[in-house]
Amino acid sequence: MISDFVAQFAKLIASHPEDIKVEVKEGDEITEIVLFANQADIGKLIGKEGKMIGAIKTVISGCKAKDGVSYRINVEAV
Repeated sequence: MISDFVAQFAKLIASHPEDIKVEVKEGDEITEIVLFANQADIGKLIGKEGKMIGAIKTVISGCKAKDGVSYRINVEAV
């Protein structure tokens, strides 16, 4: 559910939405969401001073309150 949201949100922002891919790595205490994007789109996804990725993290933190799982999101180049 969260990975689907992150993927759809990233595709709306990205210039190359076909390159967007999301992987979820579940750990003991933290679930890591890795967002893979085209090198040209990484700056757009992070945003000026990290505001865009910060907004995504804020939305995801609402899910933490619901299911008790901590999430970490990373953006990497394809």
